[in-house]
Amino acid sequence: MVIDIAPAKDILTWDDLDSMTADLATRLEGRHFDVLLAIARGGLVPAGMLAYRLGIREILVAAVAAYDDHGNMAPTPMVIHFPAEERFRDREVLVVDEVWETGNTAVLVAELVRQAGGRPTTAVLHYKPARSLVTQAPDVHAVTTDRWVVYPYKAGK
Repeated sequence: MVIDIAPAKDILTWDDLDSMTADLATRLEGRHFDVLLAIARGGLVPAGMLAYRLGIREILVAAVAAYDDHGNMAPTPMVIHFPAEERFRDREVLVVDEVWETGNTAVLVAELVRQAGGRPTTAVLHYKPARSLVTQAPDVHAVTTDRWVVYPYKAGK
């Protein structure tokens, strides 16, 4: 007999996403950012929502693959695209992703920003410290969880 134990899930609505983004904006209040760097794909929607709340108009995208199309985690995240270094030099950069699971992706992107001469601040909706493989934590997060999170913009996932 095979027993299929599905992981506990948090299924978010658009209203949940809006509330969490508002929470992140409140936690970042009073800080100045020259540019927002969205980690694609999952971070694109929360990054856009956060950019509106914080009044950030310059949005860049780092395309990074942590999982393959079958949901298998890569040993290390693969950078598919990263903006030119001069876009970060001597600038405050808000790095946004939807979830900090292993932490590998956000840490890699933040390090690339630092190497380009920028000062990164990481912000995520969900932080999973029990699953994190890095010693760092996000600078700002809305929710701490160990559950599988289903975002409204990832329909069918």
